[in-house]
Amino acid sequence: MLGLLRRITQEVTAAQSLPAALDIIVRRVRRAMRAEVCSIYLVDTNSKDYVLMATRGLNADVAGSVSLKSDEGLVSLVGRRAEPVNLEDAHIHPSFHYLNGTGEERYRSFLGVPIIHHRQVLGVLVVQHEDKRRFDEGEEAFLITLSAQLAGVIAHAEATGAIANLNPNAIPNGSDFRYKGVPGSSGVAIGRGVVVFPPADLDVIPDRRTTDFDEEIHDFYQALDAVRQDIRLASNRISQHLSADEKALFDVYLKILDDNSIAGEIVRKIKEGNWAQGALRQVIQAHIAQFNRMDDPYLRERASDLRDLGRRILSHLQENAPNIAERFSEPSIIIGEELTASMLGEIPIDKIKGLVSVMGSGNSHVAILARAMGIPTVMGALDLPYAQLDKVDLIVDGYLGKIFTHPSEALTDSYQQIVDEERQLEEEYETLKDLPCETLDGQRLSLFVNTGLSADVARSLDRGAEGIGLYRTEVPFMVRDRFPTEAEQVVIYRQQLEGFAPAPVTVRTLDIGGDKALSYFPINEANPFLGWRGIRVTLDHLEIFMAQIRAMIKASADLHNLKIMLPMISNVAEVEEALALIRRGYAEVKEEGYNVQMPRVGVMIEIPAAVYQVKELSELVDFLSVGSNDLTQYLLAVDRNNPRVADLYNSFHPSVLRALLSIVDQVRGEGVGLSVCGEMAGDPMGAILLMAMGYDVLSMSSTSLPKVKAVIRNISMKQAQNMLNEVMKLSHAEAVTQTMTRLMREANIERLIRPSKTTNVD
Repeated sequence: MLGLLRRITQEVTAAQSLPAALDIIVRRVRRAMRAEVCSIYLVDTNSKDYVLMATRGLNADVAGSVSLKSDEGLVSLVGRRAEPVNLEDAHIHPSFHYLNGTGEERYRSFLGVPIIHHRQVLGVLVVQHEDKRRFDEGEEAFLITLSAQLAGVIAHAEATGAIANLNPNAIPNGSDFRYKGVPGSSGVAIGRGVVVFPPADLDVIPDRRTTDFDEEIHDFYQALDAVRQDIRLASNRISQHLSADEKALFDVYLKILDDNSIAGEIVRKIKEGNWAQGALRQVIQAHIAQFNRMDDPYLRERASDLRDLGRRILSHLQENAPNIAERFSEPSIIIGEELTASMLGEIPIDKIKGLVSVMGSGNSHVAILARAMGIPTVMGALDLPYAQLDKVDLIVDGYLGKIFTHPSEALTDSYQQIVDEERQLEEEYETLKDLPCETLDGQRLSLFVNTGLSADVARSLDRGAEGIGLYRTEVPFMVRDRFPTEAEQVVIYRQQLEGFAPAPVTVRTLDIGGDKALSYFPINEANPFLGWRGIRVTLDHLEIFMAQIRAMIKASADLHNLKIMLPMISNVAEVEEALALIRRGYAEVKEEGYNVQMPRVGVMIEIPAAVYQVKELSELVDFLSVGSNDLTQYLLAVDRNNPRVADLYNSFHPSVLRALLSIVDQVRGEGVGLSVCGEMAGDPMGAILLMAMGYDVLSMSSTSLPKVKAVIRNISMKQAQNMLNEVMKLSHAEAVTQTMTRLMREANIERLIRPSKTTNVD
């Protein structure tokens, strides 16, 4: 049964259209369950009716034209209950309703299961028999499992507009297709999409229109010849070590490459208007799907051979393709299945209008980087047909996490007004650059910045930053193919320390692991966020830790503005060990003749265990800095990079707010510095609450700083504390944000955060 499910799922996923996918389902399920009828009903998003979309066994001629009301019939009963209905004689059930023209009057037994995606019922999958008998538990379980697989296909089709309206008499919209993601970085971008993808990954190659057929066909045949040559060379190189049977594998590869049918199919796809890489992907994937459907294990294994050859051809095609930077003649919206920092690094910043990533969440590192650069971003757009969006007009709404494709003139005009308002707000922020961040009643709040790139220094100073609250040292480690030397690190850290001197610069020791990987130091774990990361890695590798500590201290010579911060602290022993090593490193640097002072040392509070040991930790160090991103993630048991649970990740969850307040209460009167350096600090709503709790330093991206300053300068500490008192009584995160939005509107400060029209455009 498992093999059958896998094959049906593969066929459905490979289907070229929604009708084709639905037909595969009803045909294969009817045969697998030996049912006389299998049908699929989908919910019309406008009328909420259940429309018969595909059937085997009933009258197929009425598919798409007959439907049941949302409160009519057994199908709607399945939908309302959101659970299976299994009847041996459907006709006697009070909810039974005969659907004219279908020919279902002779069928007695009925099993219907809901098709659910993200808690929304999209339709119902039904099987029926003429005789009166109840479907057994195994059959019911099979259908439930299959409907769960089908849900993703239906949701994707709905998102792409394929089933935007199932009413055959409705006028098609044709534009303003909307996709939902997760807000990554606020702002609005209007422009044309450019799809980017990692090299030699066949599955993520987008479709791209071309008119230069001859050049694309020439490039394809050139790549084909190059792969043939590679395989012959490989075969000759190791032939003496292989048996005749093993050498035959290379002959199989060459036969596939010489198969004119596959090459011919790819050329036909190119002549139909797709570029060579897209045509290659289409044909190879179609053949892989055919192999995967075969019952013979040997033939199924040939799918992996074909995939390998497809990647080899793609690799040669990409070698001759233009550099990614050369593709940008104008500022564009960058789209990818999983955008990475290295991808962004290949694109000129002035050519990036907006970012859209299918994978990831609002607290992925790409989103954090986008906020630092002020680029409107949407993450976690799981249903986005990204491969079809190259050179397509788009609107990215980073406030609400929405993407619109083929936007109408009216929608574009509405969003252009938001862009104009954003520009006006930026001009208003500019006037605050040299003013202190203090409340109306004189309460002073220090605003620092989080940095990771050398370019951040000038940008941060230009926005009025008072220091660096978090310098992420892993960034210069991630852009290299080896560990940077101690001397190289000295130069890197000196740029940050010198740029802000005499203001303090907090440098975090290497924080790799989790979702931050080094290609030359791989950490493969089943649960990386609970594994070997942060201080755990560096204390296990003293050569890395000591080189970094010495480099930091040397970089601070004559400046004396260095603060060292230790990440992922979970117990007192880790701090004691790290402090001893830092003192040793300081002594070694002093012996070398550098004019340095012992830096102040602090720890990050980002693990629940540390929250409960704040008092003990504060007795060992000079300052504490709350990393609200990881603290929220660990308190709520939510992977912040997983878009499927992105809605559960919320820094305004009452448990998070109580933990933050508890930290302040525990160290009050201890004389230890206390700051927040997570993304919550850069959210004006979060900044108000953190200030009211008693945090006196907030560190954020440079683009967030002007907004936070504008809000703090237009509110009193008393107002902020009243807001805090009101939300601390609430038990839902959504209630906290709604209440804060209302209170900020009443205080006339919501207008300072985002353009007024952002809540009206949809």
